[in-house]
Amino acid sequence: MSNVLEIAQLGNPVLRDIAQPIYNVHDPAVQTLIDDLLTTMLEGNGVGIAAPQVGQSRRILIVASRPNLRYPNAPTMAPIVMVNPHLLSHSEETTTDWEGCLSIPGMRGKVKRYRAIEVEYMTRTGEMERREFHDFIARIFQHEFDHLGGKVFLDRVDRVQNLITEKEYLKQSVPTKVQA
Repeated sequence: MSNVLEIAQLGNPVLRDIAQPIYNVHDPAVQTLIDDLLTTMLEGNGVGIAAPQVGQSRRILIVASRPNLRYPNAPTMAPIVMVNPHLLSHSEETTTDWEGCLSIPGMRGKVKRYRAIEVEYMTRTGEMERREFHDFIARIFQHEFDHLGGKVFLDRVDRVQNLITEKEYLKQSVPTKVQA
C-alpha cells in the first residue's frame, strides 16, 4: 500500500540540496519511495515529481504527462520512473512556456527549456534505458531533473513579469465552453 507524502514547499532546504545517487534500486525502501512518489504525484495532479519534493534527497524522478486539473491540455503517456537519470544531449532549439510546481503551489512562471532531449536512466527494475523526449514531455523531464540539482523553476524565470498565479493561468489557458 503506497502513501501520499507531504510535498516539501519552497523554502524547505531539501529543495536546494544536490540529490544523492541510488546504489541499490532493488532496496525495498527505494521501491516503496517510488510507489509513494507515484501516489503523491497523482493525488496532487502533477505531471511529474522528484524525490526531493517529498523530503528525500535521492536521484529519482517520474515523468507522467496526462490531462488533469492543473494541466488540462497535457498529452497522455504512461508514467516513467527514472533512477539516477542523466541528460545526454539536447537540441539547440528552445521553447518558452508556463510551468508550475507542486512545491510552489499557486504560481506559474514562463521558463525557457530545450525542445528535444536525450536521456539515460535506470528503470525501477534495474534496466538501463536511453530515450528521446520532445516538447511538453522534455519540459517535464527538465523541470524534475532540476529538482535533483537543487533548482526550482523560479530560478529559470528571467523576469518577474513572467510570473502569474495558478488561478489566473487556468482562467487564461482553459477554453471556455460556448453556450448555444
